[in-house]
Amino acid sequence: MQVASIQGFSNNPELVLDFYNQRRKQLKQVEPNAAHVVLAELEKKYEVSIVTQNVDDLHERAGSKNVLHLHGELRKVRSIGNPADIKIWTEDIKLGDLCDHGYQLRPHIVWFGEDVPMIEKAVAICETADILMIIGTSMQVYPASSLMNFVKTSIPIYYIDPKPAKIDNKKLTVIAKPATTGLVQFLELIKD
Repeated sequence: MQVASIQGFSNNPELVLDFYNQRRKQLKQVEPNAAHVVLAELEKKYEVSIVTQNVDDLHERAGSKNVLHLHGELRKVRSIGNPADIKIWTEDIKLGDLCDHGYQLRPHIVWFGEDVPMIEKAVAICETADILMIIGTSMQVYPASSLMNFVKTSIPIYYIDPKPAKIDNKKLTVIAKPATTGLVQFLELIKD
């Protein structure tokens, strides 16, 4: 709560800014993994929409074009005076970094207790999906965990995770593997 809530930011903005500055630096040192690349490759054959809880840009760097970030993006900032005032930001955010209207900039991250502004777009994606894949999540974070409830009843759902949560859903196919190997198994299941 000290670094991922509006209260934490109000109490100690320098601590919060430093926390996210460090995460941004770490992001520069990592690369997409094989699962990110497979998902990007699927776009060559299918219409793929990725809804991610991750705040990194690894899907984009792997080549995915249609990525919706539910919980914000580490390489963006927004104004504390206008949440819709969002800018790309790749360096440190400091106290005194202001938007054009004079408000402090903060990480473009959805903190605990804040609304998830992209949830309606994510629901719309799920409502029109032909297949839903849930990859690499504990299914413990709401409202993201509820998205599977918005697919049509006839739509197959694949859940890929090495330690999948127990979910009571008859149309759910569980692949209890990491994303990198689980996606290979998924591709075998949907082969034309």
